[in-house]
Amino acid sequence: MAETVSITINGIQFQAKKGSLLIDKLIDENIHIPHFCYHQALGKDGNCRMCMVEIDGQKRPQIACDTPIKDGMIVRTKGEKIEKVRKDILELELINHPIDCPTCDQAGECKLQDYYMESGFYASRVNLDAKNEARKRVDLGSNVMLDEERCVLCLRCVRFCKDITKTAELGVVSRTDHSTIGTFPGRPLNNPYAMNVVDLCPVGALTSKDFRFKQRVWFLQSFEAICNGCSKGCNISIDHRKEKYKDDMIYRFRPRTNKAVNGWFICDYGRLSHHNESTNRFETALIDKNETNLSNAIINIFKELSSSQNILILLSPNLSYEEIVNVKTLASKLNIKVSGYSPNTFDESFADEWLKKADKSANRTSFKELEIDESKEFFEKSLNEAKTVFIVENSYFEENLKLIENKKVISLFSHHCLTIGNSNIAVPVASFYEKSGTYINCDGIKQKVVSKIEKNNPMPTITTIIEDIKSMIEKGTI
Repeated sequence: MAETVSITINGIQFQAKKGSLLIDKLIDENIHIPHFCYHQALGKDGNCRMCMVEIDGQKRPQIACDTPIKDGMIVRTKGEKIEKVRKDILELELINHPIDCPTCDQAGECKLQDYYMESGFYASRVNLDAKNEARKRVDLGSNVMLDEERCVLCLRCVRFCKDITKTAELGVVSRTDHSTIGTFPGRPLNNPYAMNVVDLCPVGALTSKDFRFKQRVWFLQSFEAICNGCSKGCNISIDHRKEKYKDDMIYRFRPRTNKAVNGWFICDYGRLSHHNESTNRFETALIDKNETNLSNAIINIFKELSSSQNILILLSPNLSYEEIVNVKTLASKLNIKVSGYSPNTFDESFADEWLKKADKSANRTSFKELEIDESKEFFEKSLNEAKTVFIVENSYFEENLKLIENKKVISLFSHHCLTIGNSNIAVPVASFYEKSGTYINCDGIKQKVVSKIEKNNPMPTITTIIEDIKSMIEKGTI
């Protein structure tokens, strides 16, 4: 176990691991330290020199990203001398940088912009006509756009492709102040995690074609959630906005750091899955394919469940822990069989050795914890005996509609699907990110999602519908 030592930062004493990097301690303690090239997932590089600090006993400022912690170290991140050093380094970064913050898609979350404002470095000593110009709007592939003029050559993107994905599509082209990031001939940026370079880029050099010019970041609101693309349950931030007279809309998913789950990154498949939320939504309840109101549909579900025999409930492994508990409780009251059979959510070709899992569902582990039977044998036996099938967000029958041709079908779905058209009663429900709940990932880690989406006409949650039905059953009346 690493030895713990005492250090002083800006006059405050801290405990830290001996030999660990000083910049990690600064970041972990939320002590502001400007930096471009360093990233905790990529390690030290030492090329930007922005993380300079003063250390007692050292003749000159030191870079925090390559300074190991020693016992008794006294560090200053603030002060006239050290801030003058950073200001001089920043001036070098700005020599050829374009003055296009108002049109830059990174404005509002750009580290160069932040450091520039902090430094008060508002006057340039470089003639605009003397600046080196480079290419704009360079398509690197994988939804990533490069503006060479804005690049500060931190090399985070190069190191990510070299050290993390091991695909090495990016490199440095040319020399001195004409150096730029580029791809090798015939090798565009093309790996399942490529869009992480957009998050890694501290400036507006690398931008997402998916999000580019869709919204200004200061108009967006965020909440913490998990990706439902597979059983890994990667942590994400959901950026959304509800404009006046318009519906709340999700504009992007960003990876959220959780060292126990996904580290600092997410796959491109999960990142782009936000489009699924708003497309092809199911919004009007149906009885025998005729539109009806929600209350009438729920009353008819109650009648069917309370009067029918041999009912099977088929659950989706994307439901929250709380939803599964509610359904299981309802099933116990009415002696209904519950299955979690969903082989269609497995895709071995999707999986890799990093974050992507073959199980493309968010909460299958809850089935095991709550003893929901997923076996094929139990499902087929129960389906053969069932006269009524109650389907809750499970898409298994999409390619097996013949199996429910002669049965009474009740379905709850957030998005349109073929099963709805073959249902006697179909009710729209809130989508994955419009509801709150708990999910257990493939490693057994429980994660809570609290949605902050505000729809003009919100769909009911599955829990709300189940609770309404349970209330009717307890009262014994409609």
